[in-house]
Amino acid sequence: MLTKKQLDLLNFIHQRLQKDGVPPSFDEMKVALDLRSKSGIHRLITALEERGFIRRLAHRARAIEILRLPENMTGAATGDDAPGPAINIDTRRTPPASAPRTPPSEEAVIASLQIPVMGRIAAGVPIEAINQITHQIAIPQTMLSSNGKHYALEVRGDSMINAGINDGDIVVIRECDTADDGDIVVALVADEEATLKRLFRRNGAIALEAENPAYETRIFSQDQVKVQGRLVGLIRSY
Repeated sequence: MLTKKQLDLLNFIHQRLQKDGVPPSFDEMKVALDLRSKSGIHRLITALEERGFIRRLAHRARAIEILRLPENMTGAATGDDAPGPAINIDTRRTPPASAPRTPPSEEAVIASLQIPVMGRIAAGVPIEAINQITHQIAIPQTMLSSNGKHYALEVRGDSMINAGINDGDIVVIRECDTADDGDIVVALVADEEATLKRLFRRNGAIALEAENPAYETRIFSQDQVKVQGRLVGLIRSY
């Protein structure tokens, strides 16, 4: 049984993982749940982990994996925060609470697609634009949206580390030429440099913002930046 705050946090993490492929920061969680300090988030995270809904992965920034979701979100809130409103959450990508963890079935292995790895992308200062396929990689179909083309890039640099994106990770990108403020995108700068950053529109200009305080936000005119795709997933090898 979960409190309303625990349910709200679980829902927020789940939605951000589906949208961006990476979990939100503790600051974003604090704002989303209207808490005054991050210590409250730490307590909620610990409670969710102890109850087997999430798992924190060691030695990784903002690394949270959702293991399961409550079967019935509408009646699960208890304790000082109960009762709470029903939360509308899509459980199609996550097994219900009663589902045992079993090895992947043959059908699950088959349910993947090969997408091209287009080389390396800088998560630091921009590097030369990417335009060459190096190899193919198998991606679970659940990570890919039903419309649009997808490709993968190998990350170089640490400017997106606070978004859970580390040097050496493989990011999965859906091709598109538009993005909402705050989306993590592949941006082509001046038709010759590509970088992975959060995009914001500010006073008629484009801001490419890192997720590492060691890197400054870079500002460009709108005609200097072209969106090449939006982050939808991440793959990491150990």
